[in-house]
Amino acid sequence: MFLRRPTRQEAGTLPQWRLMWRQFRKHRLAMIGAGILIPVYFVAIFAEFFAPMSSSTANTSLTYAPPQVLHFSGEHGLHVYGYTTERDPATYAQTYTEDPSKVTEIGLFVHGDEYKLLGLIPSDIHLIGPETKGQPFFLLGSDANGRDLLSRLIHGARVSLSIGLVGVAASFLLGMLIGGISGYFGGGVDNVVQRVIEFLMAIPTLPLWMALSAALPTDWGPLTRYFAITVLLSLIGWTGLARDVRGRFLSLREEDFVTAARLDGVGRLSIIFRHMIPSFASHIIASLSLAIPAMILGETSLSFLGLGLQAPAVSWGVLLEGAQNVRVVANAPWLLAPGVAVVVVVVAMNFFGDGLRDAADPYGNRKVSRRARRRRAA
Repeated sequence: MFLRRPTRQEAGTLPQWRLMWRQFRKHRLAMIGAGILIPVYFVAIFAEFFAPMSSSTANTSLTYAPPQVLHFSGEHGLHVYGYTTERDPATYAQTYTEDPSKVTEIGLFVHGDEYKLLGLIPSDIHLIGPETKGQPFFLLGSDANGRDLLSRLIHGARVSLSIGLVGVAASFLLGMLIGGISGYFGGGVDNVVQRVIEFLMAIPTLPLWMALSAALPTDWGPLTRYFAITVLLSLIGWTGLARDVRGRFLSLREEDFVTAARLDGVGRLSIIFRHMIPSFASHIIASLSLAIPAMILGETSLSFLGLGLQAPAVSWGVLLEGAQNVRVVANAPWLLAPGVAVVVVVVAMNFFGDGLRDAADPYGNRKVSRRARRRRAA
């Protein structure tokens, strides 16, 4: 039994989320962004399963090996060819050539490096990998230590993408609390809060990140540094949301429903969190979706400069740190793959955020479209 599509007259009585979804679907770039982000985050969550091998598995005899090409034949099925290496006697540079006599058969759901899925379930099943454990399989090439770049890229996605979500969640709490207090109370409280925000926004972001990251103890482990970097990004990233929330509160505190709640004896915190914030929650969601790319770029920049996460932690910024040398990039351009991943994810998030922003006010968008139709008709 199929659901009947509502008429235009019925659309005005639809729930808010239905109107937002209908408006969001009309934004093609936002749908493309969602189509990219959902699989990427799914792969990042189950990185151990999707990665062909562990992020630390190394083959020191195959450093800077070029990407292998998948082949298919009736005899071997899906397979890749191994390498024949030669070293230049003058420059000592190692060159690789594809050797058809060395065949590595590739399978799906193969046994490989052991891991714990989500840190709980022990397993050694990988979605794709060599049928024989230990044979070279580098679809995106290898790094300076002979580690599979594709596997490290998938493992690094979990850190780089989660630090954006965690950092934005912390910034959301600070921005909502401080911005709400500033906009609701106004007066001297508003002046003090706005001067602090203006001071923080006047400081160049990247030098401030570098200074705060350099102050972290060097003996901290990867997990501790990850937590510290997330906190640092959150302490800096709340100012924009706070100003947005403050502006909304200034316009809402004189509305009739707020005055009615105040006269009814409702407490200030209850007015803020039960009445005022839900009235513009859709705008907050859109702002948060646009803030996540900034968090990801912040972590990537710090790790690329050697001030953020460091090995043995794996993130896209840490992987890009190995591509700082121009000579290395010239001989192994596949090391820039994490940079391509960052660009694709950030652009997809911006598209997704634009769609949420347009869908946040479906009534307003519909009014604008009606006005445009009337003007064209006139």
